[in-house]
Amino acid sequence: MDEWKGMLLYLVVANIITFIMMGLDKQKARKKQYRIPERTFWLLALVGGSLGAIFGMRRYRHKTKHKTFVWGMPILLLVNITCVFYILFFY
Repeated sequence: MDEWKGMLLYLVVANIITFIMMGLDKQKARKKQYRIPERTFWLLALVGGSLGAIFGMRRYRHKTKHKTFVWGMPILLLVNITCVFYILFFY
């Protein structure tokens, strides 16, 4: 059961960080400041923050015109879910 708690905590933190960074990047875009590279969002999504990225995209209306984000983030969410189930049940 401790594995579940650890995995849940990790995923919550990863998704909160990704969500916040999506909002920060949107603010920077509005102010025409230096932006957070897209590869950072992809990396965060890959390591478990895909749900936070999806919520951030919807909440801040950010990266919604990028088809790679619109299609890629839900695909990474499925990959994340698959990996979590594999780790928790078969590892």
